[in-house]
Amino acid sequence: MAQSSKAQFKRWLTAPPRAHGVILKDRTVSNLELFYDLAYVAVIAQASHRLAGHVSLQGFAEFAVIFGMLWFAWFNGSLYVELHGREDGRTRLLVFLQMGFLALLAVFTGDAAGSTGQPFAIVYAGFLALMGWAWYAIRELDRVERPEFLRITAVYVGGMFVSALVVGATAALPDEWRLPIWALFLTGWVAFVLFGSRNNARETEGIVPTDSLVERFGLFTIIVLGEVVLAVVTGLSAAGTDALTIVTGSLAMIIGFGFWWIYFDLVGRRLPRDGGTVWTWMLSHLPIQGAIVAVGAGIVNLIEHAHEATTPPGTALLLGGSTAIGLVALIVTERSLEDARRLELVYRPLGSVLAVGAAIALLAGWLAPAPWVLALLLVAILTALWFFVVARMIRAGVWGEAITEPA
Repeated sequence: MAQSSKAQFKRWLTAPPRAHGVILKDRTVSNLELFYDLAYVAVIAQASHRLAGHVSLQGFAEFAVIFGMLWFAWFNGSLYVELHGREDGRTRLLVFLQMGFLALLAVFTGDAAGSTGQPFAIVYAGFLALMGWAWYAIRELDRVERPEFLRITAVYVGGMFVSALVVGATAALPDEWRLPIWALFLTGWVAFVLFGSRNNARETEGIVPTDSLVERFGLFTIIVLGEVVLAVVTGLSAAGTDALTIVTGSLAMIIGFGFWWIYFDLVGRRLPRDGGTVWTWMLSHLPIQGAIVAVGAGIVNLIEHAHEATTPPGTALLLGGSTAIGLVALIVTERSLEDARRLELVYRPLGSVLAVGAAIALLAGWLAPAPWVLALLLVAILTALWFFVVARMIRAGVWGEAITEPA
């Protein structure tokens, strides 16, 4: 009996992961995955804080690259568990190792584009090496990979190790060289994924849309929306609590509410189409979630200038431009959905409407009115878009179809 228990524990701790293509369609997001996502709260907060303190075109470019790298790390860790994870000790240990890297990465994220770029590169390269080893183990050590996926996993594993070497090597380069190389690293991976999704080769196989995959991306959207709430609290704490400042902060909070409503009523909890489209659906979340974090960074400055007659141009463009980026990216997301075909009456005109909303948001940022007026305009844009979506759903007879009555 003792030997049997020992054997069971050993298997629980060392069992091989699921092979590529073995999909658990009824899988739900685990507590371990929720815990893992929370580690990104600290890392993303550092990136957002940096942007809030350096509102400029250069500051936004630096933020875009750093956030893209953080998102790619989350994407890898999350996709691994979605495709290969089990409820066992090995999966837990791998996730906890990732969280250890992320906690250390958060220490260096705030000034990764400058003085802490060297340690950031070293830690991030370590994270990539860990994930490369995890994907490699499936293919070469555990040998559970299915033959039809051996080619694409070899390319992916090779890409991960090369990426770890490239990013790690930037630690020895001057500060001004790192960011362009990191940008090339991100561009290369996005191009690889998009290339795979545009053909019918094996790159598009084995990634099946599931409720757990959709839920995972939705939960990360909630994580970044938390940055908006944190931004309002940070701004009010620094600027004071007089009536005008509170009004400005309250309107800024509603911007976050608006993104939540539009995302979860329009694309949240809705499956993307099968095949290569699922990759496009996943990648479209990068600009959406990055834009939400950038809005949060802009809100801090918006509240601090609540009493000024006009919003500082950089802050206004950051808020209006980030809102526009998020809305344009939502066009790609909603076009990737299965419901874009099933509910054509609802989704057919959305691309044009979201594009108009993005243009108006950008115009509002360019005009740079008083902070409370800018916040009100952005709230009005998001509210109008949400009401348009709801009206179309009511007309199609599907409003509230996801709501279930209690037993």
